[in-house]
Amino acid sequence: MTGVATAAAADKAWRPAGDAVIEADALTVTYGATVTALDRLTVTVEPGVTGLVGANGAGKSTLIKVLLGLLEPTGGHAAVLGHDCATQGFQIRTVTGYMPEHDCLPPEVSATEFVTHLGRMSGLPATAARERAADSLRHVGLYEERYRQIGTYSTGMKQRVKLAQALVGDPRLLLLDEPTNGLDPAGRAQMLELIARIGSEFGISIMVASHLLGEIEQICDHLVAIDDGRLLRADTISSVTRASSVLLVEVDEGAAELQAELGRRGLPAVAYQRGLLMEISTPAAYDVIRDAVADLGLPLTRMEQRRHRLEELFRADPSLTNSTGAISVQ
Repeated sequence: MTGVATAAAADKAWRPAGDAVIEADALTVTYGATVTALDRLTVTVEPGVTGLVGANGAGKSTLIKVLLGLLEPTGGHAAVLGHDCATQGFQIRTVTGYMPEHDCLPPEVSATEFVTHLGRMSGLPATAARERAADSLRHVGLYEERYRQIGTYSTGMKQRVKLAQALVGDPRLLLLDEPTNGLDPAGRAQMLELIARIGSEFGISIMVASHLLGEIEQICDHLVAIDDGRLLRADTISSVTRASSVLLVEVDEGAAELQAELGRRGLPAVAYQRGLLMEISTPAAYDVIRDAVADLGLPLTRMEQRRHRLEELFRADPSLTNSTGAISVQ
C-alpha cells in the first residue's frame, strides 16, 4: 500500500509550470506487455518553432496524440500551454491546431467548405468560420482555388488544405506531423517557407515532427530528438549546429602539396572535397596556414570555421538512429 500511496501522492503533486509550450515528465506509453512507444520521456519545449526529429517508429506520432489529449499515457505526465493532457484534452484542442501525417481529406467537398466546417467545430460562429477559412486558405496560397473539390487537388495542395484547417481556429500552438510527406523538392521548399512564415509573422508556436533533418535545420529554433521513445537531446538549433574547432581551407589547386606542408609545420590536415579540414586549437594556427599558402604560392579560395549540420551529428553518433537507420538527411 505504501508504494501505491506514494505514486498517488506524486501524481497529485505534479503541476505544469505553465510558462512552457509543452512539458513532459517521465512520460510513458506502452501497448500491451511488449511495446513501449514512449519511455519516461522528460522534456520542456519553449515558444518558437521546434523540430521533433526521430526515425520512423521513434514515437513522434504517439507523443503528438498524447499532447492532444487523444491518448492516455501509461505513466508520467504531459501538459500543453499549462493544460494537463490527461484531464484537459478539450481545453488543449481549443488552443491547438493539428496537421495529421496521412491523407484524411474528403474528396467531394471544396476546400472552403471543409475548412469552414473545421472552424465551426473549433467553436467559431458561422460567419466568423467562413471569414477565418478564407483567411487561412489565403495564407497557404489556395485562395483562388478554394471552391474546387479537394479530390481534384494535387498532393501539395492537399497538404496546404491540412495546414489551413490547422490554422482556422486561431491556435496558439500548431502540431504538424510530417508536413512535407509526399511532396517533391519544390513542394517541400514551399511548405517549409509557409511554416517559417507562420511562426515568424503570426507568433504561433509550432512543433514539426519530421525524419528529414535538413528540414528541421532550415526552419526550427529548437530541436527535440527521440529514438525508441526515449529523449536523445533537447537543445536550440544554434547550439546543436554551433561553430566547431574544425577549419576548412579550400584552394583551387595544390591541396595535396598544402597538406604535406602543413604536416611539416605541425598542423595535420585531411583531404576534403577541394580542400583540407583540420582541428584548430589556437589562433596561431591561422598564421601557420596563411604562411604555408603564401610560401607555396597557392590560390586560396576560402578559409572558414565549419558549423555542424544535424545530419553530421546523427551520422557521428549511432545511438541517434534506430536499427533501420531510417533518419533521412534530405
